Amino acid sequence: MEGVRLILLDGGGDSLDWGAGQVVTVGGNLASVRSALDDWGASGSEPAALCWDATLGRPPGLQLIGELLATGWDVWHAGLRLGMGGRPHILASVTPTWMLQADPNPEVEATSWRLSLRACLVRREVVMRLGGLPSGFRTLEIAGLEMGHRWIRHGARMRHVPGLLGPSDAAPPSRVAGEISGNGVGAANEGEVEDALRFVRRRHGRRWLGWAAFRAVWTRQAPFRKWLRAWWRVRREPSVPAPPPLRQPAQCESVPEQGVPDVPGRGVTVLIPTVDRYPYLKVLLGQLGKQTLPVKEVVVVDQTRVERRETSWVEAFPELPLRVVTLEVPGQCSSRNRGLRMATGEMVLFLDDDDEVGPDLVERHLRHLDRTGAGVSCGVADEVGAGPLPPEFRLARMSDVFPTNNTMIRREVLERSGLFDLAYDRGQRADGDLGMRLYLSGAKMLLDPTISVLHHHAPAGGLRTHGARVVTRAGSRRRLFQRHLASVWDIYRGLRYFPRNEVREMLWINAVGTLSGEGGGWRRALRMVLALVSLPHTVWVLHRRWTEANDMLGRFPQIPQTGEREE
Repeated sequence: MEGVRLILLDGGGDSLDWGAGQVVTVGGNLASVRSALDDWGASGSEPAALCWDATLGRPPGLQLIGELLATGWDVWHAGLRLGMGGRPHILASVTPTWMLQADPNPEVEATSWRLSLRACLVRREVVMRLGGLPSGFRTLEIAGLEMGHRWIRHGARMRHVPGLLGPSDAAPPSRVAGEISGNGVGAANEGEVEDALRFVRRRHGRRWLGWAAFRAVWTRQAPFRKWLRAWWRVRREPSVPAPPPLRQPAQCESVPEQGVPDVPGRGVTVLIPTVDRYPYLKVLLGQLGKQTLPVKEVVVVDQTRVERRETSWVEAFPELPLRVVTLEVPGQCSSRNRGLRMATGEMVLFLDDDDEVGPDLVERHLRHLDRTGAGVSCGVADEVGAGPLPPEFRLARMSDVFPTNNTMIRREVLERSGLFDLAYDRGQRADGDLGMRLYLSGAKMLLDPTISVLHHHAPAGGLRTHGARVVTRAGSRRRLFQRHLASVWDIYRGLRYFPRNEVREMLWINAVGTLSGEGGGWRRALRMVLALVSLPHTVWVLHRRWTEANDMLGRFPQIPQTGEREE
């Protein structure tokens, strides 16, 4: 096993038989832990370090540590079992329904950025490239959370591993929030209030800092004077530049420049639901017939109306192992569930019928899964007319999306989460719901920005058949009279996985967001005036959709299991 430095918090390590590397004993305060991490990152010889609180007993065995390091991932911790779930609480007013804002069961190994340095194993490269504990903070816990958030957003592959603390029936000693901190303040004290705002300032910027402070005062999270003093101090602090990504896109390339060596045999089912988009579908099927690694089968679930339906697909594409099934009643979830029950491949590649793909798309996904050991390989979609991808979609990182227009998944992973919830059969966010369940079940989902498709956003067919996804966020910001409001399905998904107060925060952000847009000064001013005039209607629409989403909770979820395969 590679060397591992032990950074021991609040304990004497002189008599500890570690045997894997140097033992460094530090106090439980922020300054000493930061110094120990910085020293190791700058000049340490060990490629990994374990931060461990001596009050938890002996560190985990070297066998477990060796097994974790052998996976090739970057950070492992037990933060959720040590009480870091949901913190910092102020984040609920900034990213209230972000996938990684929800916490998996603390007893489940899963992706999580909410680490605790009381039990954390990390590779030295992460600290060297992405930085260690930030300066300026007053509490170790929130400084550690800022570090974990920074790491995962810039490419670190992180896992919450409850087994670091031993069996789940042996509960670890608990500490009051803020007890191991730079000044010993508790969660309600000014040090933690200030650090919560500092977290928002560092991770989301000055604009969100003001919003978070406003919402904290409005919801009475702490006395007004305390938040005002904290906001005044934090707002004047200089911005901190973002670190470079842990992995450059070139390091994610899945296909070698010369030759196509054998990939371990994997049967791949390509699943494509289609509704009245035959011109696009024909282009996609032609491209799938020219893949560098042939697929086992292509399953097309055709929901086009009978009078417009074509039937000669197999004859038109003899080079493809094509299977076509028809559904009389269209629905995105029922169609994909039908296709998944027909699938015979060990892997399923989800595509939309208006995608265009390169000849090595299947191979790139397979290599990504094989190289990383992930259960889900998420690619990106360059959308026609939408401009360049947002910066976060140009990073190789843990995925917080599950795009059904470019994702490959191991079939065994689906067995833990179930199929698509029929609540979304004629509405958007079905992919986000399944992605949430995969994440909470512990699935390893990785995004590789070098695996891309061209997505046409066809003006007809698909969800537009049901009147959904007519107004997009990008389109609404360019047009004066369009508002991109949370749909019933957005709210339903929020209520399924997040506290109700966080879903309300999402609606607050949505309503206020209608006031902003793109364009020159006069255009933005005019849009703000129009949005202010229509604000009462916006509130009424969102309230109505909130009521409808709550009604849906009485009828859904309806999540079929994988079950028997259909022929």
